[in-house]
Amino acid sequence: MQAIWKQYYPEGVLAEININECASIAELFHQNIEKYRDRPAYSNMGKTLSYNDLDLLTRNFSAYLSSELGLQKGDRIAIMMPNILQYPVVLFAALRAGLVVA
Repeated sequence: MQAIWKQYYPEGVLAEININECASIAELFHQNIEKYRDRPAYSNMGKTLSYNDLDLLTRNFSAYLSSELGLQKGDRIAIMMPNILQYPVVLFAALRAGLVVA
């Protein structure tokens, strides 16, 4: 199958990824926080979160999941919410806490 969509990729966007570059999605998340700290990460309904905002919010929610709810590394959680700014916060907080998102 010819990947005709690749012709629409903006300049600088790779057509293939190096799957050996990061050991996990959590590692990729941390690398991007350091690399793009002051840039916008997500925008929704007129609000924007920077990578720095995402870092702070996920740290706090990760601590809540571990300390207040008692979830431990390897525990499974399901995220049931619409595609809003809270979704990536919950997802990356869970990964940061070592949880498995189902």
